[in-house]
This record gives sequence, C-alpha cells and structure tokens, in this order.
Amino acid sequence: MLALQTFQSNSQFGKMKAYEKLEQLGEGSYATVYKGISLLTNKVVALKEIRLQSEEGTPFTAIREASLLKGLKHANIVTLHDIIHTKESLTFVFEYLNTDLGQYLEKYPGGINPKNVKLFMFQLLRGLHFCHKRYILHRDLKPQNLLISEIGELKLADFGLARAKSVPSHTYSNEVVTLWYRPPDVLLGSTDYTTSLDMWGVGCIFIEMITGSAIFPGMKDNFDQLDHIWKVVLGTATESVWEGVTNMPNYNLEKFAMYPMKKLIKSVPKLSSIPYSEQLAEQLLQLEPKKRIDSYNSLHNKYFYDMPTKLYHLSDGEDDDNGDGDDDGVDDGDDDGGGDDGDDGSDDDGDDDGDGDDDE
Repeated sequence: MLALQTFQSNSQFGKMKAYEKLEQLGEGSYATVYKGISLLTNKVVALKEIRLQSEEGTPFTAIREASLLKGLKHANIVTLHDIIHTKESLTFVFEYLNTDLGQYLEKYPGGINPKNVKLFMFQLLRGLHFCHKRYILHRDLKPQNLLISEIGELKLADFGLARAKSVPSHTYSNEVVTLWYRPPDVLLGSTDYTTSLDMWGVGCIFIEMITGSAIFPGMKDNFDQLDHIWKVVLGTATESVWEGVTNMPNYNLEKFAMYPMKKLIKSVPKLSSIPYSEQLAEQLLQLEPKKRIDSYNSLHNKYFYDMPTKLYHLSDGEDDDNGDGDDDGVDDGDDDGGGDDGDDGSDDDGDDDGDGDDDE
C-alpha cells in the first residue's frame, strides 16, 4: 500500500473535502469516473471512484494502477495527482482531459486527417516507449484508453491491467486487451508475451485512425477474432510463416478456415495515399510476436520522415533517468536491439501543435 501512503503523507491531499464532484463521465465494472474541481488548485480534475467491498478489500487492479502511475511521469501519460482512501471507496484524482480517441473517432467516421494521425501516433509511441524502457506493459491499448486534450495532446490512461515485466513469473493472464485489439498470440493462448503485445494494439489503432473503423471487429470469441485477422489480410497462421504456432493451446485447424496471405493495402487502400504508412502498419501487425517492430524503431520509422527533429528532443516531463545524459523524449539507443532508424526528422515545421483540427 506504499503508493497510497505516499499521497496521504501530505495533509493537503488525500481528503475528499479537497474536491467537488461534478457530473459523471463514465462507469466501468469496478469504477465510476466523475468530472470534478480541485478546491486546492481551482483546476478541473477527473475523479475515478472505486467502490470497495469490505470482505474483498482494495482491488488489486487499483493498487497496481496507483503503483505504476506513481513512477510514470511523462507528457504522454495521464498524471495521477492524488489518492483518497476511505472505508467505502478509493478515489484516484487524475488530470482532466476532455475527450478520448474513441469519442474523437466518432466525429470522423471516414478517418482522421492524416496529419493528425501522425501527431497522435507519435505521441502514443512516445508514451509507450517510456513505459517499455521501464519494463512496463500497458496490456489494454484501445482508443478509449487514449485521452486527448483540447490542444491535441494524447495521453495513455487506464493502467489497471498494466504489468511490470520484471516480476518473478513470466506467465501472465491471456484475458487482457479488448478483443478487437488483442494480438493473435494471446488469442491462441500464449501467456508468455512481451512489449509486442502492446505493439499489435498500436497497429490496430493506427489503421482505425486512418480509416475510421476497427480493422478486426470480432463479434463472438477468440476464434471469431482470429478468423477476422486471418481473413482480412494476414492469412491463416501455419508453421511455414510462424514456427511453433501449431503447438499453441488454442490452435485448432478444425475451427479455422484456411485463408491465403495478402498485402495489407488490399484491405486498407487508404494506406497508398500516405507515405510509408503501409510499411509501418505491416511491421506492427506481424502475426509472430518477435517479428513486430518495437516502440523505439516505430518512432524512427520512415513514416515520421517529415516530423520536425525538435520533437525527438522534447522533455519527458521528468528528470532524465535513462542514463544517456540528456532529457529527451526518445532514447539515443535502441532498447530492444536492431532496426533501421530511417529518416527521423526534417526542417519542415508542419503542423506540430497537435491542435486536433480535422477540417478535411
């Protein structure tokens, strides 16, 4: 409970009377989120109220989220300001952002302006790289968990399922990530995954921002979701393309139709009009986990060739602790090894303010 005690040590914080609850913003299986006002700072905040059951104690997902967010201070990760612990509830006080990527996408059913897709992707990858180089997996990437501010800042949120990779056990639950964004290895029953889990989700979100629709919208179960993946583009996985796949717990050819592999651009023709987007999408949506591009090399992919170089040197929002001696947004070295950095910058200022204006 160290994460809770740390916030409560300051007498100004850790008390519900310091906040005024306004309207409800949303409700989940174990928490309700409200818009609120901090009476200490007079700023709008988001109050995530977790109901406590006396016989069950504090939900482990809440403790995990608090512990991880306490150590994740980054411009592209939602800030946890305070924690209020009472007998009836546990309330997390977050910075308030007025929408999320899911709601944003609803306004643009044909897809987001490519310029803004690139800005959102860059911010998503910056935040995720910050997590991954600290051995933390998000495990629940989806548009609803990516918050967007009025000025176009994108921030990772909802770390309830996040997990530190450095825990003693290398086996994790495969019941993670909303079905549409769940990678094939997890759908096939793998419990031995790494940062590649999150990178598949990034690929799905990338395509969804471009087209306005989820690329793999399964409706039933894991097998239906796999069928969507096989059929849309990647072809049914076999030993010839993914060594060891037939040994996975949920691999059952009797339940799979046999689909041929085809180019991603056949299913997503809009990629042809966005330079290098097809290459990045294909590298993110690799069937075999170890073949997926990592967050560092994604940030340095040629897709970002026209991003101003200065964006690679933005402050993380915390003291430099990666050991390279500077306070930059991206490591100077590859955290997972290898990969072509490509052309990572240009003198074109472009529209780097992330204003979220999609006047297509």
